[in-house]
Amino acid sequence: MLDYRPNKSDIENAYERISPYVHNTPIHSSTLLNTRFSTNIFFKCENFQKAGSFKSRGAVNAILSLPKKYSTIGVATHSSGNFAQALARAASILNIPSYIVMPENAPKVKIDAVRDYGGEITFCKPTLSAREETIKKVISSTGAFEIHPYDNYDIIAGQGTATLELCQSIQNLDIILCPVGGGGLISGTALAASFFGNNIKVIACEPKGADDAYRSMKAGKIIPSIDPNTIADGLLTSLGTRNFPIIQKYVDDIVTVGEDTIVEAMRLIYERMKIVIEPSSAVPLAALIEDRVDVRNKNVGIIISGGNVDLSKISF
Repeated sequence: MLDYRPNKSDIENAYERISPYVHNTPIHSSTLLNTRFSTNIFFKCENFQKAGSFKSRGAVNAILSLPKKYSTIGVATHSSGNFAQALARAASILNIPSYIVMPENAPKVKIDAVRDYGGEITFCKPTLSAREETIKKVISSTGAFEIHPYDNYDIIAGQGTATLELCQSIQNLDIILCPVGGGGLISGTALAASFFGNNIKVIACEPKGADDAYRSMKAGKIIPSIDPNTIADGLLTSLGTRNFPIIQKYVDDIVTVGEDTIVEAMRLIYERMKIVIEPSSAVPLAALIEDRVDVRNKNVGIIISGGNVDLSKISF
């Protein structure tokens, strides 16, 4: 495993670098939810971020840190959707090509967004091996620079800026909950909580049907995500070698939740907060519904990771 990790200055520099191109997203609360869970919850609403998710932060940081020789050749990545559209948008800022490998079952709303941002899509089978094989072919034919969706230090530092903003606004957080898929957000969140918070406990939240991060933490080694089955389509990927050591050191716990509870959490936020979130974003609130984390009388930050939901596939 790799020993390097982004430091405090890396996240502060990322924040300064990306600020002209991303939103400092709002922090919302709900009196009803606070009463229900006997806590104070502060939702960091990255569903209002550029391109609809936190991934714009890392994508813009990576693009603006790009080696100069690739400034005309372009960039490439593989993604189920949120990072795909975030990178396509970030590349459009510098007016450079973006080549995006997407699984053929990616949500239509995310496919359409990638195209709207000017990304050139190559579809593949919905497996990690198919993604990796396809992007190798794309890079071979285009010469583009690969920017991994989460196993990349510029990405991790960029994602950490959401928690930097959260800590700037809410001074006395006790816990931060956020979803975990590939690990870019949770590792950036955990680092930023350590650098900018005061003894904040960081807990990753994951679907039971895609619990490779939970199993990896218990085993002390990366256990690949094989045939995951969850409505939370943004949390299907395996952890990266760069972020797993960060997770091991800085994340206090990983909890898992059921599918019905994820849908219940989505519905609760839709109805009570009147905001659209995607299934992956609902996983932390699902952990509270299932009483997987003790939050009574605490100040709790929740990262709402994105709002790019394909409503035609959601059944309430």
